[in-house]
Amino acid sequence: MVSNPRGLFISFEGIDGAGKTTHIDGVARLFQEQGREVVRTREPGGTELAEQLRERVLNDDMDALTEALLVFAARRDHIQRVITPALSRGAVVVSDRFTDATFAYQGSGRHFDLATLQQLESMVQTQPDGKLLQPDLTFWFDLPPEVAAERLRDARVADRFEQQDLAFFQRVSDGYAQRHAESPQRVVRLDANQARHLVWQQITHRLVQKGWLAIMVANQFKLNP
Repeated sequence: MVSNPRGLFISFEGIDGAGKTTHIDGVARLFQEQGREVVRTREPGGTELAEQLRERVLNDDMDALTEALLVFAARRDHIQRVITPALSRGAVVVSDRFTDATFAYQGSGRHFDLATLQQLESMVQTQPDGKLLQPDLTFWFDLPPEVAAERLRDARVADRFEQQDLAFFQRVSDGYAQRHAESPQRVVRLDANQARHLVWQQITHRLVQKGWLAIMVANQFKLNP
């Protein structure tokens, strides 16, 4: 196995209904099986302040700039209080969304200026060593918006993003595709429009390929239905 003394940062991305949650839990358990400390978190959110901002972003009416500023403010607190300390002590951080979501939702979905988002990204995520904090690996659950909408139907009370039309979610999906094209080594596209166990096989294969997961653990571990 490859040693990574600063820990690992893995994010999961995709439109609502893409099926991330079960697989996030599964990956967390995989690393725990190997004796690793795992920090399971989400964005917006992850800290008391960030969770308060999340409620505003998901439920209050606002323009795209206000939305982006709140998301990055939440991210800054999340990075400082949760992500950076966890990585420093060698933990595995498993996050439901990170900055790719901002470029997909606020950038492509809301038609917000990508150059401004890049400036905010640099301000918020640049570390003391001058490097930009990004996940070591991002799993993008690529699912047609109409399939995601069908999965979400009657599942829960929709927030103001989930209430958007299919055209919005198609733009979000296009935004994720652009991020994948820009960072193909980091962003792994998963075909999420197939059986759950097949998606899981794609995930474990990549973790083994990266040297982060023992193949014996991957073969023995069964994803809960």
